Order: sequence, then structure tokens, then C-alpha cells
Amino acid sequence: MLSDVPETVVLLHGFAGTGRLWDPVVARLDAERYRPLAPDLRGHGTAAARHPITFEGCIEDVLGLVAHPFTLVGYSMGGRVALQAALAAPERIERLILVATTAGIDDPAERAQRSAADEALAGETERGSIEDFADRWTAQPLFESTPPQAAAAWRADILESDPTALAAVLRGLGTGAMTPLWGRLGELRMPATVLAGGRDAKFRALGRRLADGLPNGELVVAGGAGHGIPREDPAAVVAAIAR
Repeated sequence: MLSDVPETVVLLHGFAGTGRLWDPVVARLDAERYRPLAPDLRGHGTAAARHPITFEGCIEDVLGLVAHPFTLVGYSMGGRVALQAALAAPERIERLILVATTAGIDDPAERAQRSAADEALAGETERGSIEDFADRWTAQPLFESTPPQAAAAWRADILESDPTALAAVLRGLGTGAMTPLWGRLGELRMPATVLAGGRDAKFRALGRRLADGLPNGELVVAGGAGHGIPREDPAAVVAAIAR
């Protein structure tokens, strides 16, 4: 028998997006069973001016959304924030769903290389127009399987962003700036689903490593999807939430 109180589901978007990323997912969720919350993370959308743009700040925002335990879903950058929020307050997270994400880069040299790349992109982003950034970001092979209609909505979302704020996000929330969390996954004992795209080999491998490191983790592969699962296969995210 289902509870009369809807399950709160907090959905965290990826870099250069907003909470609107989750619109196709929210539209498919049972409104009687779930209460979805899709905030804009610091440096994005309505939270573009919210500072400091740090993991600590984002964690504070996420945990401040609701007072009771909730299901936490994070995509890509949002997945890295979700991991850190769950580690900060595991008693608050009933279930954890990680979509096309990672626990960081554990090799120091590789992490330093990524940090330098993030800094280079940050500089280019703040010197250029948001249109130039949107064209460059969405053209990555990582996102080539995004359906045209979803890609158009995504680009329109990016165009609402501020290049200076996105540059600050790269510096504060980039993978190169993140302390790797692989050694702490065993602390997260809540049920966890890791969702990866069948056409996203890199994050499918990272997803397997995440699922293996989480005590109650499982890997689910969205067969035809690439990296942009919430845009490409929102039904797969809904199914993961329903698990």
C-alpha cells in the first residue's frame, strides 16, 4: 500500500543546465506518488549570482530544500554534488540515484590535467559569448545522440546562462576541483541506483565502479542513450526512481 504522503525527489542538473533539464522526467512521474524538486544549482539559472560557487555551498542548498528524508537524483555534475550531499548527511537520503556521473579523478596527475583544462575552458567562456559557448558545449561527441527537439530546448536553456558564472562553476565545481570520493563510497549504505547510457562507454565504466563501491548499489544501463540520459531517455530515469 502506498503512503498518502508523496515521496520527495530532489533532482540536480548537470553543468550549464538548469532545473528545466528534468521537465521530461517530471512530466512522466506519478504526481500522486512523487513530489519532485528541481532547483538551479549555484552559478546556473536563477542561482547564477549565488555565491560562493563551491561544493559546500551547493550541499547546503540541497540539504536546505526539505527538512525530512528524500530521494536524491543527480546527473553528471549534479551527481557529483549528490554524492557529497549524501556523504554530508546520509541520514537525510532515503535513496540515491546517480546518472552518468563519477566520484572524481583519483590520479593526482590526471586530476591536475583536468583542472588545467577546466581553467582554460573557463577563460575562453568568460571571454566569449554565451552563443559561442552553447555551440561548443552541445557539439561534443558525448552528446551526439541527443534528439533534435531536446537539443534545441537544451541550447535555449544554456543561452539563459551567464558566461562569467559558468566560468566560476568550472573553477569551483569542475571535476578537477573535486576531491575524489571513491574511498568513501562504502559509507553510503542507502539503496543506490547508478544509471549509465549504453552508448556512453566512459561513464558506463565509471558507473560500474560506482555501483561496485556502493554497499547497496546497482548499475542500470539505458541501452540506446548516450551521456545526456535525462534528455535522451527520460523514461529510464523515471524507471530508476520507481525502483
